[in-house]
Amino acid sequence: MMDMLQGLHQRVSTPQLTEPAPDAEQLEKMFQAALRAPDHARLRPWRFLTISGEARHALGEVFAKAALAEKPDLAPEAITRFKGLPLRAPLLVALICQVKQHPKVPAVEQQLSVGAAAQNILNAAYALGVGAMWRTGAVNYHPETAKGLGLSENEQLLGFIYMGTPGGSAKKQEPLETKDYVTSWQG
Repeated sequence: MMDMLQGLHQRVSTPQLTEPAPDAEQLEKMFQAALRAPDHARLRPWRFLTISGEARHALGEVFAKAALAEKPDLAPEAITRFKGLPLRAPLLVALICQVKQHPKVPAVEQQLSVGAAAQNILNAAYALGVGAMWRTGAVNYHPETAKGLGLSENEQLLGFIYMGTPGGSAKKQEPLETKDYVTSWQG
């Protein structure tokens, strides 16, 4: 395992993913990292679905149905593209926020908590040598997709983490200057 700060400074998304998918031990480590995300009032607003094998084809059908619900005259090539989206990786993890009513924790804080859990998954994947990329898009937020995944009324899909073995070469990331993004507020 790499040094934690080194991993945080070097982590990149991996868009090209091939077999094999992460194994059960790697997934357990990633999900344990996710469960340590900041969580106001310990609501644990996260839920994750793993999607692999033939289930990816079923998810592609869900995506196509959502796209067609939005645009019924969608070209056949576009429908085929939507069906193929989940096939870009051997494993997908659906990021689901279970919004809970709480007097001190609004929905946005719960969504941010799931986002932090997702980032922990991405960081753990990188440390384990697993390629990963968080993907979203219009079909991710469509009601047909939520319905197809069996989400409850209080649940929101926040995207998918695509995982597998890194394919191709990683993009070289130039270091960013913190001074371009950080200033001191003087009140």
